[in-house]
Formats: sequence, C-alpha cells, structure tokens
Amino acid sequence: MDGILLPLITPFAADGSVAADALAALADQALTDGATGVVALGTTAEAFALDADERRLVLDVCARVCREHGAALAIGAGGSDTRASAAALAAHPDVDAALVPVPYYVRPGEAGVIAHFTQLAADSPVPLLVYHVPHRTAQPLSGATLLALSRIPNVVGAKVASGMTEDAVALLGGCAPDFAVFAGDDAYLSPMLALGARGGITASAHLATERFARLVSAWHKGDVDTARPLGHSLARLASALFAEPNPTVLKGVLHAQGRIPTPDVRLPLLPASEQSVAAALTLL
Repeated sequence: MDGILLPLITPFAADGSVAADALAALADQALTDGATGVVALGTTAEAFALDADERRLVLDVCARVCREHGAALAIGAGGSDTRASAAALAAHPDVDAALVPVPYYVRPGEAGVIAHFTQLAADSPVPLLVYHVPHRTAQPLSGATLLALSRIPNVVGAKVASGMTEDAVALLGGCAPDFAVFAGDDAYLSPMLALGARGGITASAHLATERFARLVSAWHKGDVDTARPLGHSLARLASALFAEPNPTVLKGVLHAQGRIPTPDVRLPLLPASEQSVAAALTLL
C-alpha cells in the first residue's frame, strides 16, 4: 500500500443528510486522477458526527467505488477504549486496512500505547495503520516508541501527522522497508516523501489529485527537479486549506466548484469564511 490514500469528506445535502451520490463522485474522480485508495470515516469525514446508519452508508459507497477501481479501502476505526476498539475492528473484516488513532484524551503513556496496539493487532481481522496525531490526542510518541509499534505483527504502517519532527524522522530512518509510512500533515508531504515515506493520507488531494500523485511518483523516482517545485506549490495549497478547522475550507472549495451540494459541516464545526475559501481557490 502506497501512494495517495484520500481521506474522504462526507458531503451533506441541503436537508442535512449524507449526499451519497456526491460522495461516490468524489471517490471515483480521485481514483481516476491517480489516488491509489481511499480512507472512509476518518477525521476529515466528520465521523464523530455521523450516526451508525450514516457511517454504514459512507462505508458502503466507498467500498463499491473502490471495488470498481480495484483500489485500496481503509477505514478509520478505534478510539481510547481498547475493548471497544477491538470490537469496532472485528466489525469490518472486509477492508484492506484500519486507520487506528493513538488513544486520545486519557493519555495512557507510551507503554500504554504499545500495549493498546499490541492487543488490537493480535485480534484484528485486518492490518492496522497507526494514526499518530499528537495535536489531537495529547499523547506524544518518541521515535523509539513509533519504531516499537512498527515491529508489532499486523501493524503494517502509520499515518504520521506530527510534522517534520524528530519522531517522524526517526521512524522513517529506522523502520523496516515493508512498513508503510504515510505523511499525515499535508504541508509536509514533500519532505516526508524525500525521507522515504511511501505516500500520503492527505485531505488536500481532493483537489489537484493528479498533482499530488505526480509528487509521490517524482520522489519515488528520484526526480528532484520535478518534485521540489511541485512540493512547494502543493504545500502552499495545503496551508490555505487548513487555515480553518479541517474540512471546512476544503468543503467550501468543493462546493464552489459545484462538486458537492453544500459546504455544510456539523457542529461544533462552523463553515469556513468566504476569505479562506477564496484564498484556496486562487491557489488552485
């Protein structure tokens, strides 16, 4: 598993329901334009605000489109309760991987994080991707802990959303070649690829998907002359899209492009300002 895995938004119709047709169209277009797979029900999907029926609808739509393209499907699953996380993983045996966050809020310590993933990986019917996002979980991890996680059987990769920090560099420099590190902070995709990341789980790739896929290909081929300016350009776009809480600006842009029926998000998120949306559109 490598390349661009797109963490899909959940578009909403004017009546507040999930806009399933728009969701399918977003997934189809991204896979046509070079994404290698999608992540359903991740942070960008506002999964926290979806009920069980809505989550099932989103997963069904994503699974169908991925089957049509022969593409990878990962699902965001798990939380801070190890037993509940194991049950959530057991409920989805038909996906290619599960993106599981480091336990948030409880701050179990690094040894607790290792124990959490060791137990989940032993019981999970699908391979696990560790989601390391310390600004959301309040649980930082050292490079040594990330490397320990990378050696747990059935943990096949990690989404690293800690920026270009010592822990990220240590993981990239010390993990096994078959362990898939994905950049999770969109603005740092290019430098992460330069240091050996396999790809990115990047919300910004809803837009300019082909350019994001080309950036991954360029770094993998060692084509620095292509990768460096392209990486700078896409980093500027990513910064504009994250000027307000994700995915508010992204949804505003997609709505302005006519690709989703509304720019709506669910509380406590608020729609992005017109200025932020305009700034991102200008960079496109």
